Amino acid sequence: VNISILIVAVVIFLLVLHHNFLGLSDFLRRELSDSNPLGLQPVDFIPAVPQRLTEERNEKEISVVIAASDERLGGAIAAMNSIYHHTRSNVVFHIVTLNDTVDHLRLWLSNTALKNLRYRILDFDPRVLEGKVQVDQKENTLKPLTFARFYLPSLVPHAEKAIYVDDDVIVQDDILELYNTPLKPGHAAAFSDDCDSTTNKVAVRGVGNQYNYIGFLNYKKEAIRKLAMKANTCSFNPGVFVANLTEWKLQNITKQLEKWMALNVVEELYSKTLAGSITTPPLLIVFYRQHSSIDPMWNVRHLGSSAGKRYSPQFVKAAKLLHWNGHFKPWGRTASYAEVWEKWYVPDPTGKFSLIRRHSEAYEAK
Repeated sequence: VNISILIVAVVIFLLVLHHNFLGLSDFLRRELSDSNPLGLQPVDFIPAVPQRLTEERNEKEISVVIAASDERLGGAIAAMNSIYHHTRSNVVFHIVTLNDTVDHLRLWLSNTALKNLRYRILDFDPRVLEGKVQVDQKENTLKPLTFARFYLPSLVPHAEKAIYVDDDVIVQDDILELYNTPLKPGHAAAFSDDCDSTTNKVAVRGVGNQYNYIGFLNYKKEAIRKLAMKANTCSFNPGVFVANLTEWKLQNITKQLEKWMALNVVEELYSKTLAGSITTPPLLIVFYRQHSSIDPMWNVRHLGSSAGKRYSPQFVKAAKLLHWNGHFKPWGRTASYAEVWEKWYVPDPTGKFSLIRRHSEAYEAK
């Protein structure tokens, strides 16, 4: 009997010891995870497909971050193609996408004229947004990749500077010029302001306060009022910007953005009439009077705000970057200057992505 009791006691002791060991392992794993310098565990870095440039490029490496969702993949492809063909610099694309798009993207890049691009494919895990984004109850949809720009230091961990561009842009000049945009001391990013830009003067007269802070934030909320931000302050467009990643990390910009995202879920701080992306309000708060400006010709936008042509052909030709922000995308049924965009579009070798509009309806160049 004593031997049996002793055996049972030893077994129980070993089980308790094993349980505690597993608990300690989980704790240590969490500690190591929390101390990871990337600061964003849900982003997995997929090894880059080996690429070799067929022509010599300048040694200076320029990091360009772009999100590539499956339903808009053709846009990202055209944007990268236009950037690559207008520069002699050593551009490396950091393409942020979701797991189910990775294979499609790789095939598109490796089986077309884009095979000479240097790139890394980054798999973004939407779980990083849990508790920070309120899903629209009407549409019940969430586009997690729109928030990838908040995590730039984790996406490009070894770069001191990076360019972020939306997937609905075309570049018509050397991206090196945009990369060299001077940032004032203490500024982590440079954006294109809405109120004083060339784009605004030409395209958005009569729009009203949608291009001021009050168009994006609910000034009836105490949390917003406490910030003492003037409601008529000019907003900026976050679809194209240059980031000083050293300063970004120093100021912990990502954590600041996440704070306001989470607070909005609880207090609904964004404007009820918000017409733009829900990524804009937290950026406006964090970068209030703390950002530099890029040349407005490097973000000529609103091409997608209507089906008609807002700009003259001469102005479009002079623009260094064209931005089809708005509902009318150049790969859609109707869009202004779709023929300019289509010059840089590379057809999908898998046939999954195709232009919605009929070619007979494409606008003719003027």
